[in-house]
Amino acid sequence: MADLIAVERIRDAAATIAPHVLRTPTVSSPGLSDLLGVEVALKLETLQHCGCFKPRGITNKILSLSSAEREAGLVTVSGGNHGLALSRIAAAMGIRATVVMPESAPARSRAVVRANGATLRLVADVAAAFDIADQERDRGLTYIHAYDDPLILAGHGTLGLELIADAPDLTDVLVSIGGGALISGVATAVKAAKPSARIWGVETVGAEAMTRAVAAGRPVPVEITSIASTLGAPIVTDRTLAHTQALVEDIFVIDDAVSRPGVSGDSVS
Repeated sequence: MADLIAVERIRDAAATIAPHVLRTPTVSSPGLSDLLGVEVALKLETLQHCGCFKPRGITNKILSLSSAEREAGLVTVSGGNHGLALSRIAAAMGIRATVVMPESAPARSRAVVRANGATLRLVADVAAAFDIADQERDRGLTYIHAYDDPLILAGHGTLGLELIADAPDLTDVLVSIGGGALISGVATAVKAAKPSARIWGVETVGAEAMTRAVAAGRPVPVEITSIASTLGAPIVTDRTLAHTQALVEDIFVIDDAVSRPGVSGDSVS
């Protein structure tokens, strides 16, 4: 089993990235509270730079790199938000970046990556994107993996530190899963502060890489067919699987018909 990150690494990450990311608010959701019959709070990471949590882990990782690693330029694989965030952060730090995306990546994400000055390479699917990134790494570029890196997990885990500080009485936390870095970091942070808290994952049918890995006891490849394309990791890793097995209660798998209102913006407020 892969080693689990220690909460101390998340605390270190929080200090490292504090000048570069926002401490986003945790707010009560009257609509969801009424719907579910329990008090529900939301962590508004949509207010983060780039509109997502990704800058947390990416910033923590890039700030750890040597001068030589930065000068070599960065390469990453992304279905959307990770590449968008990495291209923005790399541009701000004066680092060359290449983002490899599947053709299914949202048009907005592709446009923003280009606007940020990164080299965008479009390929047929996510599996092909990982192959291209491996080739670029072999050519000398510094590979920033979206979810199989302890520094990425620790950076994303800072969201969990903020959440438990804002909502110390929470009993359950629901976290979406792509490759598993976010839930790994959040679960580590929350359960270190409150061991009784229960962590639940959420995936969609056609992007349930973690559910299948848990069932098989090992990472297994999946074909991405869900409309939630930015959550579509073709395979999780031993690292994120180990965190899920150790810290997550279970994973809810919903179909696209259920997730579509959230994608379109017709969600409960």
